[in-house]
Amino acid sequence: MTEDEFDAFYAAAFPRLTGQLYAFTGDHGEAQDVVQEAFVRAWDRRAQFLADSAPEAWIRTVAMRLAVSRWRRAKRWLELVRRTPPPDSTPGPGPEYTALVAALRELPEVQRMAIVLHHLCDLSVEQVASETGAPVGTVKARLSRGRAELAKRLAGDEADGPILGKESGRVR
Repeated sequence: MTEDEFDAFYAAAFPRLTGQLYAFTGDHGEAQDVVQEAFVRAWDRRAQFLADSAPEAWIRTVAMRLAVSRWRRAKRWLELVRRTPPPDSTPGPGPEYTALVAALRELPEVQRMAIVLHHLCDLSVEQVASETGAPVGTVKARLSRGRAELAKRLAGDEADGPILGKESGRVR
């Protein structure tokens, strides 16, 4: 079968086979996928298709087998999911973390970036300078000003106590 003959066969048979497989699968997208996959597999054997007395039947059979294989894989996956216990729930962020994020959002972007890169990503001052394109002295100034501003914002209510520990400079 030449490429032009195969293209003509595809154009004529694809809509009909898709309709038949839609009736078999109940899902139009799935039907299109398996018929398309069957045609891809038929492309490799297109030389034999001319000798085959029923190329459309071959495509339909392959497409149906593909659909059944997909159902089986989906069924095995569902069985696996059902046997696997759900993961333990992860608690949400605590009030300290929420307060820190809120305070960081209020800082100027350059200070926030310097603090996040240095304290949360554990980069050295030199690495922060390299990543941001700022001189080392500028990064140190941004860190100093940013920490001072965070300390003010995280001081908290007197009744609750400070959120930021003064001795360690870290969030409790």
